[in-house]
Amino acid sequence: MDLSLIQKDILITLISLYQKHSHPIKGEDIADVIKRNPGTIRNQMQSLKAIGLVDGVPGPKGGYNPTALAFRELDLDISDEDYDVRISRNGETVTGAKVSEIDFTTLCHPDICHAVIKLIGSAKIFEIGDQITIGPTPVNKLLIRGEVYGKDEVEQSLLITTQEMISLPKQSIRHYMSAPILSLPPDSTLRDALHLFNTRHIHGAPVIGKRGLEGIITLSDVIKAIDDEMPLTTKVNMVMTTDVVKASADVQLFEVIGRFKERKIGRLVVVDGDEPIGILTQSDIIRVFPSL
Repeated sequence: MDLSLIQKDILITLISLYQKHSHPIKGEDIADVIKRNPGTIRNQMQSLKAIGLVDGVPGPKGGYNPTALAFRELDLDISDEDYDVRISRNGETVTGAKVSEIDFTTLCHPDICHAVIKLIGSAKIFEIGDQITIGPTPVNKLLIRGEVYGKDEVEQSLLITTQEMISLPKQSIRHYMSAPILSLPPDSTLRDALHLFNTRHIHGAPVIGKRGLEGIITLSDVIKAIDDEMPLTTKVNMVMTTDVVKASADVQLFEVIGRFKERKIGRLVVVDGDEPIGILTQSDIIRVFPSL
């Protein structure tokens, strides 16, 4: 079909925004990107809906989704995107396999939910009874946990009983962090740190000086210093941790969860460029999905 230049611009922008955010895109967002009047976008969307290139989603959180026909019309092949859906066994990521497809074979049974997990790689490396975790998947950010009860080594697939399914948040960590940031200067004392912790009901704070982020001090650091008979007049830069775990404010929440376990930390500093703007703690994560 013959599309006008503005229709192609709208479709390309819609697809780009949809792949980035995985939710319906508002006409105003498209208009802002291509510098067009929102009314023009709405008029063109009616035409694109009529020929089956976009779907409209009503409601406050609604907008427009591109259809499969839109990808074909623009010669965009989304099947070639290199996105690995990982699979973990007993808490360890399996390097010899990844998931290509998930088929639910039972959904209506009140007690069980079975699924067939098709693999790229070998099913031989899995055993009956393995506890596995799959995901997150690329679009819906779905995380699935279950137990292997069978496998097909010819079709390279696993049969699992699903125990838990979680749709991970798609928003960046700036939406979950604590802000504005509560910090201490390097020349503040342990007494100052305790006062901040007690009055603001927190267990840690970054240490920020003229050079920017210099470290982080936690309640555990202060308690250890006191146990070592260090006076409360000791400067925090004498006991703080200088190897600070940081994450960009635009990183999605599920991407940083593993850092807490890997680095054995209770909090990380959220930065915008080089500027600390907030703190993300384990408690913040648990509030979002307590089962993790």
